Amino acid sequence: MPGTTFEQEIEIIVEDIGGGGGKPPAHDGGGDDGGGKRRRPWNPSPRRYYTGVTLGILSILMFFMALASAFIVRRGSSSNDWVPVHIPTILWLNTAVLLFSSLTLELARKRLASADLSGFRRLWTVTTFLGLLFLAGQILAWRQLIREGIFVATNPGSSFFYVFTGLHGLHLLGGVGALMYVALRNFERAKMTRQVAAEIVGHYWHFMDALWVFLLALLYLGK
Repeated sequence: MPGTTFEQEIEIIVEDIGGGGGKPPAHDGGGDDGGGKRRRPWNPSPRRYYTGVTLGILSILMFFMALASAFIVRRGSSSNDWVPVHIPTILWLNTAVLLFSSLTLELARKRLASADLSGFRRLWTVTTFLGLLFLAGQILAWRQLIREGIFVATNPGSSFFYVFTGLHGLHLLGGVGALMYVALRNFERAKMTRQVAAEIVGHYWHFMDALWVFLLALLYLGK
């Protein structure tokens, strides 16, 4: 019937506009310029990122714990080829630099929480600089040992020293890259906020600080 056809056309128009609030059509159906195909942008839950950094931290922790176990076993073996490495003085200064970087990072996060973006960037940059300063100090420590004739293959003690400090430095370099990402990223179009990114990077950075303190104590006590 003509009336029935007219009512059906009205219903189709209302559904195309979105006034019906029903389910979207299961087929394309020749809609107007694909207007019915709009989808809400996918924003992943912050839990995904927290879970990711937690798994990453746990995997790194297990890896270094395995190395620490090997260090303890090799140190306590009956072999007489173990010569402990004298801890270069600069490593103690490096430790203070790294611990201070955790403080500046937390101060930066507080500035970010109070919407002080310029203060956040300033303190975040200081944290990044301290991380680079720590890595430079590690290189100076290696150069000092090399001048003393202590290399990776000199003895098992020196091998563990270079492995521990080198691998930690490599992981910390990844943290420096993450710090730079948070500082330079335009989060207006990102799928996470700057606050979430800063918190996630902060967790990783604090973990690397604690890991370094553990490794330095292990090397010192293993003399």
